[in-house]
Amino acid sequence: MIERYSRPQMKRIWSDENKFNKWLEVEIAACDAWAELGVIPKEAIPKIKIARCNLKRMGEILKETHHDVTAFLGAVAESLGDESRFIHLGLTSSDIIDTSLSLQMVEAAEVLTQDIKELISVLAQKAIEHKYTAMIGRTHGIHAEPISFGFKLALWIEEMQRNRQRLTDAKKTIAVGKISGAVGTYATVPPEIEEKVCAKLRLTPASVSSQVLQRDRHAQFVTTLAIIASSLEKFATEIRALQKTETREVEEPFGARQTGSSAMPHKRNPELCERICGIARLVRGYALTSMENIALWHERDVSHSSTERITLPDSCLILDYALVIFTSVMRDLQVYPKQMKRNIGITKGLVFSQRVMLSLIDKGLSRQKAYELVQRNATKAWKGNKNLINLLKSDPEVTAILPPEELEPLFDEQYYLRYMDDIFKRLGLTKGQWKEKPSTLRPDELTPKSI
Repeated sequence: MIERYSRPQMKRIWSDENKFNKWLEVEIAACDAWAELGVIPKEAIPKIKIARCNLKRMGEILKETHHDVTAFLGAVAESLGDESRFIHLGLTSSDIIDTSLSLQMVEAAEVLTQDIKELISVLAQKAIEHKYTAMIGRTHGIHAEPISFGFKLALWIEEMQRNRQRLTDAKKTIAVGKISGAVGTYATVPPEIEEKVCAKLRLTPASVSSQVLQRDRHAQFVTTLAIIASSLEKFATEIRALQKTETREVEEPFGARQTGSSAMPHKRNPELCERICGIARLVRGYALTSMENIALWHERDVSHSSTERITLPDSCLILDYALVIFTSVMRDLQVYPKQMKRNIGITKGLVFSQRVMLSLIDKGLSRQKAYELVQRNATKAWKGNKNLINLLKSDPEVTAILPPEELEPLFDEQYYLRYMDDIFKRLGLTKGQWKEKPSTLRPDELTPKSI
């Protein structure tokens, strides 16, 4: 079902047609390499290069062999004739499966990298727009001190930049091939063949392998996808929290004819962000499976194979989907600066308590005494729903040190935004630097009636 909602290029990468084309590509590259060493007649190569695998015929053979590679080889052989004896020369199934799987994962990583770049671009545009849009910062879910909405997004941008680097590293780790025979000793296929095949496929030969590429590589790839998905969950969870009725500082896009509930016509739910949170759980589950695949019996078994047929395509497909969905959410996110400002004020000035305390300290009071004075008045404000500044102005111990005219300027949220330019410069977030790329899919294409 996931494939229904993924982008066409990611679906193509993990299609059976592309997988078996990759198998054939590896087989042909191996034949080409053997020909260069003089083992296969060079005149056989042009015929081998037009070999094909009829998927319907492969399926028929598979019913008899119960082995996908032998079924594949049988279907390819029928397209060749005598030259078929050179296909798979000295190789084992995992030479083909693992090397082609690396090619698929590299392709998938390239699509996901582009997804991340597009999300960063959209986040940057929104962050620049709201660099000075004041809102309350919250710790433990409780109002702390003012920040800006752009500042919150700047944190997300840097996190996604780290995720892009993680994906680059994981792609490098998995961009390896293995053409070393039944248990990796090169007994039936010399290392020169592996080197030539990998060069043709733009992969790096594994320095050493058993019958399979070692699964810590694949685990690094999938756990990287899980970290990226978890970042998306973090961002989506924040939007869900900020969209709560009592808060309503932002709201994910909601179409004119969209409905939020079959029973309550007024509902506008953050269902896209909720969907992303669910997807993240799934990818993390695949990451655990990928780590359990590291331990195989001796030189190999196939306990990893059955899981990878699901976990590798699905983790790429659903992360691609989640990235596209979240990019569309952020592009059309509804932001309510007035409500943000209103929420700063609901605690009646309590959020400026630290600044008052520091001003008292600056006047010569000990930290302990300054804290005590401010907390005493803050407690009254909490319990009596009164303005902190009025209570401070009525406290002779405070006004003896900070007269009312010096208290007033301390209750200004803009003070907390004075270093936004410095923070944004560190990230290279300046106007005109970021150009938003158009999405290949629009939000209405990404929002099925049910999932």
